[in-house]
Amino acid sequence: MPIYLDNAASAPMDERVLEAMMPYFTHKFGNPSSIHNYGRETRAAIDKARKTIADILNTSPSEIFFTSGGTEADNMAIFSCIHTYELSHVITSPLEHHAVLHTIEELQNDYLDFEWSKVEVDQQGALNMECLEALLNNNPISLVSLMHGNNEIGNLNDIERIAALCKENEAYFHSDTVQTMGHYRFDLQKLPIHYLVGSAHKFHGPKGVGFLYVNAEASLKPILYGGPQERNRRAGTENVPGIVGMAKALELAYANLDHDKNHILGLKERMISQIQSHIPNITFNGLCGDLDKSLYTVLNINLPPGDEYDMLLFNLDIDGIAASAGSACTSGTQIGSHVLEAIGANPDSGYLRFSFSRMNTEAEVDKAV
Repeated sequence: MPIYLDNAASAPMDERVLEAMMPYFTHKFGNPSSIHNYGRETRAAIDKARKTIADILNTSPSEIFFTSGGTEADNMAIFSCIHTYELSHVITSPLEHHAVLHTIEELQNDYLDFEWSKVEVDQQGALNMECLEALLNNNPISLVSLMHGNNEIGNLNDIERIAALCKENEAYFHSDTVQTMGHYRFDLQKLPIHYLVGSAHKFHGPKGVGFLYVNAEASLKPILYGGPQERNRRAGTENVPGIVGMAKALELAYANLDHDKNHILGLKERMISQIQSHIPNITFNGLCGDLDKSLYTVLNINLPPGDEYDMLLFNLDIDGIAASAGSACTSGTQIGSHVLEAIGANPDSGYLRFSFSRMNTEAEVDKAV
């Protein structure tokens, strides 16, 4: 049987999610903007899904906006915040997802006049919080965009502390929470954050659908124009099956969160232990080997330079084991990992990332090792 250990890229859909979606592919097909019964039926489904997600996050349904995924949600938040408030300063780290970094690059290419500062990180990718504080203290009102959990090296940032610093300095705070939504709890009545995001296929929902949380005190400008959908913030007929499936997936994720977390954490611990026993002096990239400071879903293994590692991912795939791999180098047409480059990884080294879900088993971990 094939073994899937690339859940940070995309997690398999839960069968219960597909079951919830099916009626909206078949007989509940109305356009939610239509006023007849078919339209009212799908409009009600969207409203219910929005309330389900809002209740899970302890916020208002009016603060949840549906998108095509995490990338669009990140784009909307950053574009809207910089444009609306005419900000002259943006703060990120060099480890952010390209959905954040490339959006800011594009806005600078549009000749928007703002300074872009990057928080220093150490060789394990840990944020220098004193650097962040100094950047906030010594600059005008800023947009801070710092991810909660890193998709490559698994580092888990202290989102509460970052939010508190932003609030103290009247900065706007956006966090790419794609890797943590559905895996960590959020209480948006307590967390002072302006924008956060979710992508359904990261928590066993469908691809092509996500959401953006926008605090009532923050603004959201559309980046798509046409119809009045999503309260005039996101034009286009809504993806009703996807939205329904996403709400169901998030509901299932939080219904069994503690149990699933313990199970997945056990898998990660098991793999660390077995790899260390098989490969002496093995190291892990970032903080993913520290269970208290990293995502319990991600393990990124440093591969020393050598021919024996070049075919490792290929051989795993031949054996029916799906994982993710890459390198720190940038040469020719091969683009290396900007995350590993930022933490000073050996450019001749490679990496192998395993990422786990509640659907994985101890037997699968044993076989992979």
